[in-house]
Amino acid sequence: MDLISKGWFSEIQDDLWPGQSFSLKVKEVLHKEKSEFQDIQVVETETYGRCLILDGIIQCTTRDEFSYQEMISFLPLCSHPNPQKVLIVGGGDGGVAREVVKHPLVKEVHQVEIDDRVVQVSKKYLPSMACGFDSEKLVLTIGDGFEYMKNHKNEFDVIITDSSDPVGPAVSLFHESYFELLKQALKEGGVVCSQAGSFWLDFDYVKKTMKGCSLHFPKVGYAVTSVPSYPCGHIGFIIGSLDANRKLEKPAKRFEKSEIDALNLKYYSSNIHEAAFTLPRWVEKHFYE
Repeated sequence: MDLISKGWFSEIQDDLWPGQSFSLKVKEVLHKEKSEFQDIQVVETETYGRCLILDGIIQCTTRDEFSYQEMISFLPLCSHPNPQKVLIVGGGDGGVAREVVKHPLVKEVHQVEIDDRVVQVSKKYLPSMACGFDSEKLVLTIGDGFEYMKNHKNEFDVIITDSSDPVGPAVSLFHESYFELLKQALKEGGVVCSQAGSFWLDFDYVKKTMKGCSLHFPKVGYAVTSVPSYPCGHIGFIIGSLDANRKLEKPAKRFEKSEIDALNLKYYSSNIHEAAFTLPRWVEKHFYE
């Protein structure tokens, strides 16, 4: 199926967000292929820079990717008092790895990505994100996240799931059984963070995913960030902690402005961390009461 018509790419997903679409004007198609798992496309856009598209869904653009990558990484990292060993599930573009290795307490990062072609394409066309794979802290495994965690028990302080939307190869990463695996792979007091969609688009699905997480994690929260190229312009994250007394909205590690600048963080800050958990009243009431 040709996703580009008259010079415009349109993200039309009737199952995920019916009745709406987001379009970007395309200057050039840089890459297009069908891997073992999904359709992969990279385009140069008129105003959003380079854009990675998987199965017709925008994964990231070079204009605004940092707001997603920083928040999915530093929200859980700063919710843990000592995140030395981290696992990333997914994240084939390398952006999350780029952010996680910045954290001064992180010593070791393991990443498992199912589709090697996403990694290789990102290295060629999205080097500003794929530079995350170059860190000496990182060990990359190409394989299935479920199978990987079955063989790694009580091993990680933080696990970050950077998945695409709940279709195709990522669908299993939103099930309740996945959070059970996450729990088993964590050390005592561990923290998880997963991409969780938008409450504007599928409120019931977000609430269901939160419930699945809360069956295994005594402390669960939902935080949001602004990403203009995503449907509705924002996206949420589910964060779970095995420490029932941890206040997720209060960073265990607070950064001064000078530290933020030294880490080259453009979006995340300790104040943004706290604000991200502040939800509209109608959402807060149905999620937590």
